[in-house]
Amino acid sequence: MEMRARPYRSVLYIPASRERALDKARKLPVDAIIFDLEDAVAPDEKVHAREILGSALAQGGFGHRMKIVRINGFDTEWGQDDARAVAQMACDAVLSPKVDNPGQLDALSAITGDLDLWAMMETPRGMLNAAAIAAHPRLRGMIMGTNDLARELNSRADPSRTAMMSGLGLCLLAAKAEGIVIIDGVYNAFKDDAGLRAESSQGRDMGFDGKTLIHPAQIDVVNAEFAPSEAELDLARRHIAAFNAAQAQGQGVAVVDGRIVENLHVATAQEVLAKAQAIERIAAE
Repeated sequence: MEMRARPYRSVLYIPASRERALDKARKLPVDAIIFDLEDAVAPDEKVHAREILGSALAQGGFGHRMKIVRINGFDTEWGQDDARAVAQMACDAVLSPKVDNPGQLDALSAITGDLDLWAMMETPRGMLNAAAIAAHPRLRGMIMGTNDLARELNSRADPSRTAMMSGLGLCLLAAKAEGIVIIDGVYNAFKDDAGLRAESSQGRDMGFDGKTLIHPAQIDVVNAEFAPSEAELDLARRHIAAFNAAQAQGQGVAVVDGRIVENLHVATAQEVLAKAQAIERIAAE
């Protein structure tokens, strides 16, 4: 699937050290999985977690789900060994934590070769360097690490995420400028569906492609919020039909619901329909 059409609605963190969780992940209705060797794994389990994850990925069975492995940073004793191990794993991408500058991605790609890179954006310096990071030739996606960012900002919890907006906006602009995927941060209260729905809706309105999750209970809410709605699908079909009819009559624009429809609206409509079709294919698996 094309990068823009492939769904990334729900991106679930799974500890790489938990075999039972890895097995259950094969059946969860998520679009992507982050197999975590970093924060979710205790120091004395990290080496063994690599072995567990390598075996699980070799076994396969994850279907359409994008398989992303988050490694430890190169400033730790595990980072480079993680990178060497991931380069041999049956995964789709490697996720680098706390990316501050594109040089960190150069160092990672020197080990992982042709494997796609993703970047955790979770530090003030990373926010300020977002454009340069997004422009790295091997980078395919950014993931907001809002918990770490909040800690470094010393900001208070706020449902409106006012303190996050500068960083979120900088990374969104950078990702969109380079045409790469960008995923919103986690919502920590995994039993609060209403709060999750509100924050997911905010992220979708801003332009995020999906949201990271800390618990399977959050999947249905996030999948629904980041999927095209029936109203959006209907409007997309009408935009395309009206524009095609206008072109057949030698006109360059059409009118739908009292609004002008141009080429750019048709391109957006086609992306909406392509994403919906991709979601339907996933649901049919």
